Amino acid sequence: MNVLKQIAAVTLMNIRSVPQRLGASSVIVIGIAGVVGVLVSILAMVGGLSQMMTGTGRADRAIVVSMGASFETLSNITREATQTILDGPGIKRGIDGKPLASREALAIVRLPLKRGGENANVSLRGVSEAGLAVRPEIQLVEGRLFGSAVREVIVGRTLQRQFRDLELGKQILLRGAEWTVVGVFESHADQHEAEMLTGAETLQSAFARNTFQSVTVLLESTDSFALFKAALTGNPALNVDVMREADYYLQQSQAFSRLLSVVAYLIGGIMAVGAVFGALNAMYSAISTRTVEIATLRVLGFGASAVIVSVFAESLLLAILGGATGGCIAWLLFNGHAVSTNGGGLTQLSVPLVVDWSLIGFGVLWACIIGMVGAAFPAIRAARAPLATALRGT
Repeated sequence: MNVLKQIAAVTLMNIRSVPQRLGASSVIVIGIAGVVGVLVSILAMVGGLSQMMTGTGRADRAIVVSMGASFETLSNITREATQTILDGPGIKRGIDGKPLASREALAIVRLPLKRGGENANVSLRGVSEAGLAVRPEIQLVEGRLFGSAVREVIVGRTLQRQFRDLELGKQILLRGAEWTVVGVFESHADQHEAEMLTGAETLQSAFARNTFQSVTVLLESTDSFALFKAALTGNPALNVDVMREADYYLQQSQAFSRLLSVVAYLIGGIMAVGAVFGALNAMYSAISTRTVEIATLRVLGFGASAVIVSVFAESLLLAILGGATGGCIAWLLFNGHAVSTNGGGLTQLSVPLVVDWSLIGFGVLWACIIGMVGAAFPAIRAARAPLATALRGT
Protein backbone atom coordinates (compact mmCIF):
# COMPACT_ATOMS: atom_id res chain seq x y z
CA MET A 1 0.00 0.00 0.00
CA ASN A 2 1.23 3.53 -0.79
CA VAL A 3 2.89 5.22 2.20
CA LEU A 4 0.65 8.29 1.95
CA LYS A 5 -2.46 6.09 1.89
CA GLN A 6 -1.17 4.23 4.95
CA ILE A 7 -0.61 7.48 6.81
CA ALA A 8 -4.05 8.80 5.85
CA ALA A 9 -5.79 5.56 6.86
CA VAL A 10 -4.09 5.25 10.26
CA THR A 11 -4.46 8.96 11.02
CA LEU A 12 -8.17 8.90 10.18
CA MET A 13 -8.63 5.86 12.40
CA ASN A 14 -6.82 7.59 15.27
CA ILE A 15 -8.90 10.75 14.97
CA ARG A 16 -12.17 8.78 14.85
CA SER A 17 -11.24 7.06 18.09
CA VAL A 18 -10.61 10.34 19.97
CA PRO A 19 -14.18 10.48 21.42
CA GLN A 20 -13.56 7.05 22.97
CA ARG A 21 -10.62 8.58 24.85
CA LEU A 22 -12.35 11.81 25.81
CA GLY A 23 -10.79 12.02 29.27
CA ALA A 24 -7.18 11.75 28.10
CA SER A 25 -7.84 14.03 25.13
CA SER A 26 -9.42 16.66 27.38
CA VAL A 27 -6.24 16.79 29.48
CA ILE A 28 -4.30 17.97 26.43
CA VAL A 29 -6.95 20.44 25.25
CA ILE A 30 -7.56 22.05 28.66
CA GLY A 31 -3.87 22.19 29.57
CA ILE A 32 -2.89 23.86 26.32
CA ALA A 33 -5.90 26.19 26.43
CA GLY A 34 -4.72 27.42 29.83
CA VAL A 35 -1.18 28.03 28.58
CA VAL A 36 -2.33 29.93 25.50
CA GLY A 37 -4.95 31.92 27.42
CA VAL A 38 -2.40 33.22 29.93
CA LEU A 39 0.25 33.90 27.27
CA VAL A 40 -2.16 35.76 24.99
CA SER A 41 -3.64 37.85 27.80
CA ILE A 42 -0.22 39.10 28.99
CA LEU A 43 1.00 39.75 25.44
CA ALA A 44 -2.26 41.66 24.88
CA MET A 45 -1.04 44.08 27.55
CA VAL A 46 2.24 44.53 25.67
CA GLY A 47 0.39 45.27 22.43
CA GLY A 48 -2.09 47.57 24.16
CA LEU A 49 0.66 49.51 25.94
CA SER A 50 2.60 50.03 22.70
CA GLN A 51 -0.57 51.08 20.90
CA MET A 52 -1.46 53.54 23.67
CA MET A 53 2.00 55.08 23.86
CA THR A 54 2.45 55.44 20.09
CA GLY A 55 -1.05 56.93 19.91
CA THR A 56 -0.12 59.59 22.49
CA GLY A 57 2.54 61.37 20.42
CA ARG A 58 2.48 63.34 17.19
CA ALA A 59 5.36 63.73 14.76
CA ASP A 60 4.89 67.53 14.66
CA ARG A 61 5.08 67.88 18.46
CA ALA A 62 8.29 67.93 20.46
CA ILE A 63 8.91 67.58 24.17
CA VAL A 64 11.82 69.19 26.01
CA VAL A 65 13.12 67.80 29.32
CA SER A 66 16.29 68.42 31.29
CA MET A 67 19.39 66.55 30.18
CA GLY A 68 19.50 62.90 31.31
CA ALA A 69 15.94 62.82 32.67
CA SER A 70 14.32 59.52 31.73
CA PHE A 71 10.88 60.70 32.85
CA GLU A 72 9.19 64.07 33.19
CA THR A 73 8.96 63.50 36.93
CA LEU A 74 12.79 63.55 37.11
CA SER A 75 13.15 66.68 34.98
CA ASN A 76 13.59 70.26 36.19
CA ILE A 77 13.71 73.26 33.86
CA THR A 78 14.03 76.78 35.23
CA ARG A 79 11.57 79.52 34.34
CA GLU A 80 14.30 81.43 32.49
CA ALA A 81 15.25 78.34 30.47
CA THR A 82 11.64 77.78 29.41
CA GLN A 83 11.50 81.30 27.98
CA THR A 84 14.59 80.57 25.88
CA ILE A 85 12.90 77.36 24.68
CA LEU A 86 9.75 79.29 23.67
CA ASP A 87 11.93 81.56 21.53
CA GLY A 88 13.35 78.57 19.64
CA PRO A 89 13.00 78.33 15.84
CA GLY A 90 10.38 76.15 14.15
CA ILE A 91 7.61 76.56 16.74
CA LYS A 92 4.16 77.10 15.25
CA ARG A 93 2.39 80.28 16.28
CA GLY A 94 -1.27 80.94 16.99
CA ILE A 95 -3.44 83.62 15.48
CA ASP A 96 -2.34 85.93 18.30
CA GLY A 97 1.29 85.48 17.24
CA LYS A 98 2.25 83.65 20.42
CA PRO A 99 4.12 80.32 20.21
CA LEU A 100 1.95 77.21 20.54
CA ALA A 101 3.88 75.81 23.47
CA SER A 102 3.04 74.65 26.96
CA ARG A 103 5.35 74.95 29.95
CA GLU A 104 4.28 72.06 32.14
CA ALA A 105 4.61 71.11 35.78
CA LEU A 106 3.92 67.54 36.85
CA ALA A 107 3.09 66.20 40.30
CA ILE A 108 2.29 62.68 41.45
CA VAL A 109 -0.68 62.49 43.82
CA ARG A 110 -2.47 59.62 45.54
CA LEU A 111 -6.17 58.92 45.01
CA PRO A 112 -8.42 55.98 46.02
CA LEU A 113 -9.23 53.39 43.37
CA LYS A 114 -12.83 52.38 42.78
CA ARG A 115 -11.94 48.71 43.18
CA GLY A 116 -10.52 47.80 46.55
CA GLY A 117 -10.37 51.35 47.84
CA GLU A 118 -6.56 51.39 47.92
CA ASN A 119 -4.69 54.54 46.91
CA ALA A 120 -2.71 54.66 43.68
CA ASN A 121 -0.54 57.20 41.89
CA VAL A 122 -2.09 59.73 39.52
CA SER A 123 -0.42 62.39 37.36
CA LEU A 124 -1.56 65.94 38.02
CA ARG A 125 -0.33 67.93 35.03
CA GLY A 126 -0.17 71.70 35.09
CA VAL A 127 -0.35 73.22 31.60
CA SER A 128 0.10 76.71 30.25
CA GLU A 129 -2.58 78.80 28.59
CA ALA A 130 -1.80 77.21 25.20
CA GLY A 131 -1.74 73.69 26.68
CA LEU A 132 -4.96 72.51 25.03
CA ALA A 133 -4.18 74.26 21.74
CA VAL A 134 -0.92 72.28 21.65
CA ARG A 135 -2.96 69.08 22.12
CA PRO A 136 -6.10 69.53 19.97
CA GLU A 137 -7.01 65.85 20.50
CA ILE A 138 -8.03 66.69 24.07
CA GLN A 139 -11.77 67.40 23.94
CA LEU A 140 -13.82 68.60 26.89
CA VAL A 141 -16.96 66.43 27.04
CA GLU A 142 -18.43 67.53 30.36
CA GLY A 143 -18.30 70.71 32.42
CA ARG A 144 -15.86 73.53 31.73
CA LEU A 145 -12.15 74.29 31.66
CA PHE A 146 -10.30 74.95 34.93
CA GLY A 147 -10.01 78.58 35.95
CA SER A 148 -6.86 80.62 36.40
CA ALA A 149 -5.25 80.74 39.88
CA VAL A 150 -7.99 78.54 41.41
CA ARG A 151 -7.68 74.96 42.56
CA GLU A 152 -9.73 73.31 39.86
CA VAL A 153 -8.98 70.28 37.68
CA ILE A 154 -10.36 68.53 34.64
CA VAL A 155 -10.00 64.73 34.61
CA GLY A 156 -9.54 62.23 31.82
CA ARG A 157 -12.38 59.81 31.11
CA THR A 158 -10.09 56.79 31.62
CA LEU A 159 -8.96 58.13 34.98
CA GLN A 160 -12.56 58.77 36.00
CA ARG A 161 -13.44 55.12 35.37
CA GLN A 162 -10.63 53.93 37.64
CA PHE A 163 -10.74 56.29 40.62
CA ARG A 164 -13.39 57.35 43.11
CA ASP A 165 -14.83 60.84 43.62
CA LEU A 166 -13.82 62.21 40.21
CA GLU A 167 -17.34 62.97 39.04
CA LEU A 168 -18.20 66.50 37.94
CA GLY A 169 -18.55 68.86 40.91
CA LYS A 170 -16.78 66.55 43.40
CA GLN A 171 -13.96 67.79 45.58
CA ILE A 172 -10.72 65.87 46.11
CA LEU A 173 -8.05 66.41 48.74
CA LEU A 174 -4.61 67.18 47.29
CA ARG A 175 -1.68 68.53 49.25
CA GLY A 176 -3.90 69.29 52.22
CA ALA A 177 -6.34 71.40 50.20
CA GLU A 178 -9.57 70.73 48.34
CA TRP A 179 -9.59 70.81 44.55
CA THR A 180 -12.82 70.84 42.55
CA VAL A 181 -13.46 68.65 39.49
CA VAL A 182 -14.95 71.10 36.96
CA GLY A 183 -14.63 69.13 33.72
CA VAL A 184 -14.10 65.76 32.06
CA PHE A 185 -12.11 65.30 28.85
CA GLU A 186 -11.39 62.57 26.32
CA SER A 187 -8.19 62.17 24.34
CA HIS A 188 -8.48 59.13 22.05
CA ALA A 189 -7.69 56.78 24.99
CA ASP A 190 -4.04 57.90 25.06
CA GLN A 191 -1.90 58.35 28.18
CA HIS A 192 -3.17 61.88 28.86
CA GLU A 193 -6.70 60.53 29.34
CA ALA A 194 -5.39 58.93 32.54
CA GLU A 195 -4.28 62.31 33.94
CA MET A 196 -5.75 65.35 35.68
CA LEU A 197 -5.07 68.79 34.20
CA THR A 198 -4.86 72.17 35.88
CA GLY A 199 -3.00 75.43 35.37
CA ALA A 200 0.78 75.20 35.61
CA GLU A 201 1.05 78.26 37.86
CA THR A 202 -1.70 76.91 40.13
CA LEU A 203 0.14 73.60 40.53
CA GLN A 204 3.45 75.33 41.23
CA SER A 205 1.86 77.51 43.88
CA ALA A 206 0.07 74.59 45.58
CA PHE A 207 3.18 72.36 45.59
CA ALA A 208 5.68 75.15 46.41
CA ARG A 209 7.64 74.79 43.18
CA ASN A 210 9.32 77.24 40.86
CA THR A 211 10.52 74.96 38.07
CA PHE A 212 8.82 73.14 35.22
CA GLN A 213 9.17 69.48 34.32
CA SER A 214 8.86 69.83 30.55
CA VAL A 215 7.95 72.06 27.65
CA THR A 216 5.75 70.69 24.88
CA VAL A 217 5.70 72.58 21.57
CA LEU A 218 3.70 72.26 18.36
CA LEU A 219 6.05 72.60 15.39
CA GLU A 220 5.41 74.36 12.09
CA SER A 221 5.94 71.01 10.35
CA THR A 222 7.56 67.65 10.99
CA ASP A 223 10.68 68.93 9.17
CA SER A 224 11.06 71.75 11.71
CA PHE A 225 12.15 69.31 14.40
CA ALA A 226 15.81 69.13 13.34
CA LEU A 227 16.16 72.94 13.39
CA PHE A 228 14.39 73.23 16.75
CA LYS A 229 16.47 70.47 18.34
CA ALA A 230 19.76 71.79 17.01
CA ALA A 231 19.07 75.28 18.36
CA LEU A 232 18.24 74.02 21.87
CA THR A 233 20.83 71.27 22.29
CA GLY A 234 23.49 73.56 20.85
CA ASN A 235 22.85 76.11 23.58
CA PRO A 236 25.13 75.18 26.52
CA ALA A 237 23.08 77.35 28.91
CA LEU A 238 20.00 75.15 28.51
CA ASN A 239 21.31 71.60 29.11
CA VAL A 240 18.16 69.91 27.78
CA ASP A 241 17.11 66.89 25.71
CA VAL A 242 14.70 67.35 22.81
CA MET A 243 12.64 64.49 21.40
CA ARG A 244 9.71 64.05 19.10
CA GLU A 245 6.74 63.40 21.35
CA ALA A 246 6.02 60.04 19.69
CA ASP A 247 9.62 58.90 20.29
CA TYR A 248 9.51 60.06 23.91
CA TYR A 249 6.40 58.03 24.77
CA LEU A 250 7.67 55.03 22.82
CA GLN A 251 10.83 55.15 24.92
CA GLN A 252 8.67 55.26 28.08
CA SER A 253 6.84 52.09 27.06
CA GLN A 254 9.83 50.00 25.97
CA ALA A 255 11.16 49.06 29.42
CA PHE A 256 7.70 48.14 30.69
CA SER A 257 6.91 46.24 27.49
CA ARG A 258 10.12 44.23 27.80
CA LEU A 259 9.28 43.37 31.40
CA LEU A 260 5.78 42.23 30.44
CA SER A 261 7.18 40.14 27.56
CA VAL A 262 9.68 38.43 29.89
CA VAL A 263 6.87 37.69 32.36
CA ALA A 264 4.64 36.38 29.56
CA TYR A 265 7.22 33.99 28.17
CA LEU A 266 8.45 32.93 31.61
CA ILE A 267 4.97 32.06 32.85
CA GLY A 268 3.99 30.66 29.46
CA GLY A 269 7.16 28.57 29.35
CA ILE A 270 6.62 27.12 32.83
CA MET A 271 3.01 26.31 32.02
CA ALA A 272 4.08 24.90 28.66
CA VAL A 273 6.40 22.42 30.39
CA GLY A 274 3.45 21.24 32.46
CA ALA A 275 1.30 20.99 29.33
CA VAL A 276 4.01 18.96 27.56
CA PHE A 277 4.06 16.44 30.40
CA GLY A 278 0.26 16.37 30.30
CA ALA A 279 0.38 15.67 26.56
CA LEU A 280 3.06 13.02 27.08
CA ASN A 281 0.98 11.26 29.69
CA ALA A 282 -2.20 11.48 27.60
CA MET A 283 -0.55 10.22 24.42
CA TYR A 284 1.22 7.38 26.25
CA SER A 285 -2.15 6.42 27.73
CA ALA A 286 -3.82 6.58 24.32
CA ILE A 287 -1.14 4.40 22.74
CA SER A 288 -1.14 1.86 25.58
CA THR A 289 -4.87 1.22 25.03
CA ARG A 290 -4.24 0.62 21.33
CA THR A 291 -1.04 -1.42 21.54
CA VAL A 292 -2.58 -4.55 19.96
CA GLU A 293 -4.27 -2.46 17.27
CA ILE A 294 -1.02 -0.73 16.29
CA ALA A 295 0.91 -4.02 16.29
CA THR A 296 -1.75 -5.62 14.09
CA LEU A 297 -1.47 -2.78 11.59
CA ARG A 298 2.29 -3.25 11.47
CA VAL A 299 1.86 -7.00 10.87
CA LEU A 300 -0.51 -6.17 7.99
CA GLY A 301 2.22 -4.12 6.35
CA PHE A 302 1.69 -0.64 7.71
CA GLY A 303 5.07 1.05 8.15
CA ALA A 304 6.46 2.75 11.25
CA SER A 305 6.15 6.15 9.52
CA ALA A 306 2.37 5.78 9.30
CA VAL A 307 2.16 5.09 13.05
CA ILE A 308 4.46 8.00 13.94
CA VAL A 309 2.65 10.51 11.72
CA SER A 310 -0.75 9.39 13.01
CA VAL A 311 0.31 10.02 16.63
CA PHE A 312 1.69 13.43 15.72
CA ALA A 313 -1.48 14.29 13.78
CA GLU A 314 -3.73 13.40 16.72
CA SER A 315 -1.65 15.41 19.17
CA LEU A 316 -1.47 18.33 16.75
CA LEU A 317 -5.24 18.32 16.26
CA LEU A 318 -5.84 18.40 20.00
CA ALA A 319 -3.19 21.12 20.42
CA ILE A 320 -4.82 23.31 17.74
CA LEU A 321 -8.18 22.83 19.42
CA GLY A 322 -6.70 23.78 22.80
CA GLY A 323 -4.79 26.75 21.37
CA ALA A 324 -7.82 28.11 19.53
CA THR A 325 -9.96 27.65 22.65
CA GLY A 326 -7.45 29.48 24.86
CA GLY A 327 -7.06 32.30 22.33
CA CYS A 328 -10.81 32.75 21.89
CA ILE A 329 -11.40 32.75 25.66
CA ALA A 330 -8.71 35.46 26.03
CA TRP A 331 -10.40 37.46 23.26
CA LEU A 332 -13.84 37.16 24.86
CA LEU A 333 -12.63 38.04 28.37
CA PHE A 334 -9.99 40.67 27.71
CA ASN A 335 -10.18 42.30 24.27
CA GLY A 336 -11.36 45.89 24.54
CA HIS A 337 -10.94 45.98 28.32
CA ALA A 338 -8.23 47.77 30.28
CA VAL A 339 -6.01 46.82 33.17
CA SER A 340 -4.66 49.30 35.69
CA THR A 341 -1.02 49.09 36.68
CA ASN A 342 1.86 51.25 37.84
CA GLY A 343 3.97 52.44 34.94
CA GLY A 344 7.66 53.17 34.71
CA GLY A 345 7.10 56.86 35.49
CA LEU A 346 5.54 56.01 38.86
CA THR A 347 2.07 56.91 37.55
CA GLN A 348 -0.99 54.76 37.24
CA LEU A 349 -1.47 53.47 33.71
CA SER A 350 -4.71 52.16 32.29
CA VAL A 351 -3.44 49.76 29.65
CA PRO A 352 -5.94 48.65 27.00
CA LEU A 353 -5.88 44.93 26.20
CA VAL A 354 -5.68 44.22 22.48
CA VAL A 355 -6.28 40.60 21.47
CA ASP A 356 -6.21 40.40 17.67
CA TRP A 357 -6.08 37.50 15.22
CA SER A 358 -2.30 37.67 14.89
CA LEU A 359 -1.95 37.20 18.66
CA ILE A 360 -4.41 34.30 18.66
CA GLY A 361 -2.47 32.80 15.73
CA PHE A 362 0.75 33.08 17.73
CA GLY A 363 -0.97 31.32 20.62
CA VAL A 364 -2.07 28.49 18.32
CA LEU A 365 1.52 28.19 17.00
CA TRP A 366 2.76 27.97 20.62
CA ALA A 367 0.15 25.24 21.20
CA CYS A 368 1.32 23.29 18.14
CA ILE A 369 4.90 23.31 19.42
CA ILE A 370 3.70 21.96 22.78
CA GLY A 371 1.65 19.27 21.02
CA MET A 372 4.53 18.20 18.77
CA VAL A 373 6.99 17.95 21.67
CA GLY A 374 4.45 16.05 23.74
CA ALA A 375 3.84 13.55 20.94
CA ALA A 376 7.45 12.86 19.99
CA PHE A 377 8.38 10.19 22.54
CA PRO A 378 5.01 8.34 22.50
CA ALA A 379 5.14 8.22 18.68
CA ILE A 380 8.66 6.77 18.61
CA ARG A 381 7.77 4.25 21.31
CA ALA A 382 4.69 3.11 19.40
CA ALA A 383 6.69 2.59 16.21
CA ARG A 384 9.54 0.68 17.91
CA ALA A 385 7.55 -1.57 20.24
CA PRO A 386 8.44 -5.28 19.70
CA LEU A 387 5.65 -6.91 17.67
CA ALA A 388 5.46 -10.10 19.73
CA THR A 389 5.09 -8.18 22.97
CA ALA A 390 2.68 -5.67 21.45
CA LEU A 391 0.39 -8.41 20.02
CA ARG A 392 0.04 -9.87 23.49
CA GLY A 393 -0.99 -6.41 24.76
CA THR A 394 1.86 -6.27 27.29
